Amino acid sequence: MMRLDDNDDDVSLFDAEEDTGRGKSKKTKIKHPLASFFHLFFRISAILVYLLCELLSSSFIACMVTIILFLSADFWTVKNITGRLMVGLRWWNQVDDDGKSHWVFESRKGNSKQLVSDSESRIFWLGLVLCPVIWVFFVFSTLFSFKIKWLAVVIMGVVLQGANLYGYVRCKVGSRTNLKNMATNYFGRQFLKQVTFLMPSLRISFNFRSVPLKAP
Repeated sequence: MMRLDDNDDDVSLFDAEEDTGRGKSKKTKIKHPLASFFHLFFRISAILVYLLCELLSSSFIACMVTIILFLSADFWTVKNITGRLMVGLRWWNQVDDDGKSHWVFESRKGNSKQLVSDSESRIFWLGLVLCPVIWVFFVFSTLFSFKIKWLAVVIMGVVLQGANLYGYVRCKVGSRTNLKNMATNYFGRQFLKQVTFLMPSLRISFNFRSVPLKAP
């Protein structure tokens, strides 16, 4: 069982980086241009390779491997580097001594939040939100165009980039909203609605099958 750890108080990230002297720089300045570049580079490259695959190469395997490599590099970079540097957020999974898996979500606290640049924050969240939406669109376009061979690739794009999106949204609003409970309650209500809707038809079918047949 996986458990989401809810921390009411923000916890600090890497005390060595929380130098108050750095807070005097302008919040509109991009403080980490290299991190900002690679935050968008890998995910945009994966999308471009998917769109231009037929022009770049005739080999489906080569395109698929290239896209997967870009998606994997993007997942690792965003999860471990760009989120920490650009918006002061971090999430990961750890296993305790009992073998239970725990999700941990952290954010900078107190005055250290002022170290986050507004420009970098906009770049981070824009790339984090838009790219998974594009991959979801690719899933539907793949189904409607019957390009089933690409289905595994686009689903991987949704899963990897959607995981980072969920993790960082959980870091951002986790202390105020329990997303797990919201999702559980929503799917629970939808399940009950479906069961209520299907019960009359099931009852009719059962009664119909229970009627004995009379000999002519």
